[in-house]
Amino acid sequence: MADIDDIAAMRAALGLARRGLGTVAPNPAVGCVLVRDGYVVGRGWTQPGGRPHAETEALARAGDRARGATAYVTLEPCSHHGRTGPCADALIQAGIRRAVIACVDPDPRVHGAGIARLRDSGVAVELGLCGDEAYHLNEGFFLRVTADRPLVTLKVASTLDGRIATHKGDSHWITGEVARAWGHRLRADHDAIMVGIGTALADDPELTCRLPGLMPRSPLRVVADSRLRLSLTSRLVRGAARYPTAVICLARGQEPARRQAFLDCGVTLIEVGTDSRGEPDIKAALSILARRGISRVLVEGGSRLAATMLRGALVDRLEWFRAARLIGGDGVAAMVGFGVDFLADTVDFALVRARRAGADIVESYERRA
Repeated sequence: MADIDDIAAMRAALGLARRGLGTVAPNPAVGCVLVRDGYVVGRGWTQPGGRPHAETEALARAGDRARGATAYVTLEPCSHHGRTGPCADALIQAGIRRAVIACVDPDPRVHGAGIARLRDSGVAVELGLCGDEAYHLNEGFFLRVTADRPLVTLKVASTLDGRIATHKGDSHWITGEVARAWGHRLRADHDAIMVGIGTALADDPELTCRLPGLMPRSPLRVVADSRLRLSLTSRLVRGAARYPTAVICLARGQEPARRQAFLDCGVTLIEVGTDSRGEPDIKAALSILARRGISRVLVEGGSRLAATMLRGALVDRLEWFRAARLIGGDGVAAMVGFGVDFLADTVDFALVRARRAGADIVESYERRA
């Protein structure tokens, strides 16, 4: 059984790692705490853009005090040369005595090699402490490496009866100010935010993180727009020079001049084929995003995109914001039908947390295996 101090130190490292969510792609968000003689002598987390790594940051803060220390790291230290040297070597050269590592890095360039290098150099290594928490934190990175797609979180803001707008399309605002702020905080924790063309046309959104101090953490903005219907004067296109913006569209059938107009405005086109239903292949688009280093995608709507994601078993987590209102059956549903004939065909989720956000309720779910 792990010592309570080990658990406390690792949870502190996990807390540091969370600071990097949404800013460190394509790298994982890692935290590191160095403890010697019962005192924290260094701490670090992956910096924006993925460099420096958490271990490098912690060692720089610790200096000579790292010698003889225990390193608590949320992910296996890297063992390969990239833009910086291997973190495993840096820990060895600093003279740490022991390394407590939450989980193995799935990247084939590492995958056990960092642990082996530490052990071969006489460092005592313990593996698995808070492993489930560490995996959950970096599930997007794990999925990107092992399944060629990012983690997908579907965010819904609805009434109690699952409506996102009235029959006339009025939806501003279903939830209150606190819930909306929480939604913006979610944006800051993701590498990309995605909406369908219906939402983009109806709302003309900015899809930025408009919280004090967090505007620089606005994620890549993505619109699923098979026929390039998005207006060139929309806020998304006009803001593409400042905030990276991509449009998922069909690879064939686009008017060359319109396609070029998007490119000239600074919009990246993610061109895909069709799926078995003749619709744009969203799974392929997610794979393209993953290969470009995107680990976490927040899907904010609308009802058709949500249904497409659910039908393809592509939603890993749900963040459901519920307002204590009722609209009725003529309101716009949170998602259109996606072909469920029997209860056995439903997409099942498990409730992991529920809390109040002002007058609203926020429920967090994870898809059942």
